[in-house]
Amino acid sequence: MAARVDRVVTSGTFSLDGGTWEVDNNVWLVGDDEEVLVVDAAHDARAIAEAVGGRRVVAIACTHAHDDHVDAAPALAELTGAPVLLHPDDRPLWRLTHPERAPDGDLADGQELTVGGVALTVLHTPGHAPGAVCLHAPELGTVFTGDTLFQGGPGATGRSFSDFPTIVESIRTRLLTLPPETVVRTGHGDSTTIGDEAPHLEEWIARGH
Repeated sequence: MAARVDRVVTSGTFSLDGGTWEVDNNVWLVGDDEEVLVVDAAHDARAIAEAVGGRRVVAIACTHAHDDHVDAAPALAELTGAPVLLHPDDRPLWRLTHPERAPDGDLADGQELTVGGVALTVLHTPGHAPGAVCLHAPELGTVFTGDTLFQGGPGATGRSFSDFPTIVESIRTRLLTLPPETVVRTGHGDSTTIGDEAPHLEEWIARGH
């Protein structure tokens, strides 16, 4: 069975710098009928596990360590036996949510994760968070961008651990170089394409954060 992408939307809160906001998160499941990779275990481990079904979870890959993207990761790891993977630059953020439990492994720029016969390449895209990564699956014509790139612009950079010039540079050099038809599957909200977002880069720079 060919690899496919499924989405689970979970709801909860995002907290940082003393504020808390209600959020809906996209949890992406990449794989086939036998095995699956979970991109961002947000809010509800049981709902994610139900969507996984009887498939083997090869890994839980975190695009970054804001609490709304990793709050369910340890529980999902316990339910599935899968390792939690995170870029090491985001470990300080991770510890704010899970001080007693470290990730099981690191994500590194250029690393390949394979699931269902499909390779996903890790792209280190700091800015929204120091260890933010995107996962590019060229065979599926898609990239999972977490909170780095959304429909309409870059992710927020007004809080701790974030930087606007850095996220714009990450998008310019790591994402807008992908084929324009590449589907951008985001951490929140609707998907878009690289081609739809590329013309707006100068607007983002002019607008600042």
